[in-house]
Amino acid sequence: MTVYDYGIIGGGPAGYSAAIYAAKLGKSVVLFEKDKVGGTCLNRGCIPTKTFLHWADLYTEFKSGVKKEIYRAEELGFSFEKISAEKDTVCNNLRKALELVLKTMRITVVPYEAVITEEGKISANGEIYECSEIIAAVGAKPRELKGLEFDGEFILSSDDVLNLKQLPEKIVILGSGAIGIEWARIFSAFDVDITVVEAAPDLLPLADIEVSKRIARMFKKSGIKFYTDCSVLSADKMNKSVTLSNGEVLRTDLLFVAAGRVKCDIAPPGKNVKIIGDCAGEIQLAHYATCQAKKVILGIPYNKELIPSVVYGDPEIAWVGKREQDGEFKKVLLPVTALGKAQCDNCTEGFIKILVDGDKIAGAHIISKEASALIQQIVIAMQNDISVDRLKEVCFAHPTYSEGIFEGLMRL
Repeated sequence: MTVYDYGIIGGGPAGYSAAIYAAKLGKSVVLFEKDKVGGTCLNRGCIPTKTFLHWADLYTEFKSGVKKEIYRAEELGFSFEKISAEKDTVCNNLRKALELVLKTMRITVVPYEAVITEEGKISANGEIYECSEIIAAVGAKPRELKGLEFDGEFILSSDDVLNLKQLPEKIVILGSGAIGIEWARIFSAFDVDITVVEAAPDLLPLADIEVSKRIARMFKKSGIKFYTDCSVLSADKMNKSVTLSNGEVLRTDLLFVAAGRVKCDIAPPGKNVKIIGDCAGEIQLAHYATCQAKKVILGIPYNKELIPSVVYGDPEIAWVGKREQDGEFKKVLLPVTALGKAQCDNCTEGFIKILVDGDKIAGAHIISKEASALIQQIVIAMQNDISVDRLKEVCFAHPTYSEGIFEGLMRL
């Protein structure tokens, strides 16, 4: 029987990060992954979606340039099939790089389903592995709704949508979380007729209310139709239609159910098994999974209240900390149009909003190009309890989007 210091089930961001951190400490590690290393993030989530978004944003930019007669093009088009192939190339390259890292660090990768048979023992492909420590990081799967079960043809999951080889003319997206918003942006850029249906009163309901209102405005501007306080009651594959809770019937080629994800279960979990990543049922973000792995293996703590969220697309949306609807705060809102860099880049949609409690930042909400990078500056300031007055002493480069944070703070 092979004996290891760590047995890790699941090769996504939580699992492979834990494996790498443990190997760096000189521990022997066996990593079980029945599908592909990289997990949902690399193979069916973050990376493939952002690859689609990259080409969607470029196409949008070219269309804008042609409209302004900056670019000349007799016929401006695209090949969705080749974009899909490029997505596969990106995922394959990153997965190969990850596999090489695991191999270089002498982490044993077992490409079979793993089951915890008893305390400290894992079974896979007929072999038993004895492990001093067992970590379960088996991830999550798309949430399926009763009556709207995925069929991969008319009713699609977030896994199914990545396998499209051609675009529909019309699509209904159920859910306006990060997945729904990002795919609405992708389809919109490629001129698909889109309707978003959201059960909550506002789009992107987890975000600050001002962010939700701005998304609604951006959707209207780009021609994306949406319903809030509404749901899909039924779907008719034969007639290619969906019936909404408000009584309306929408014709559509596809129904994309983007209603979030549910954690996968460990069977049996075992009383001494550490559970991290999406299957822990907490914050389902790859970077949060990595934080959990750091804490379990290296003992490095993290502040659960300061995990940044990002919704990608044009422009990016990012936030951290408290929302305006969470309490009473002093606030400042700087429109992105005030930034020279935004004007140069023709990216003037959005704002930088900072909430302050006393002399410390309580939260920040950004809609802007580079929002994913800007929010990290706020996180660092909040994590280190840096006061607003101290931040005003920092010299921000010009012209940048970062100076929007400085300009906002100077207005407080």
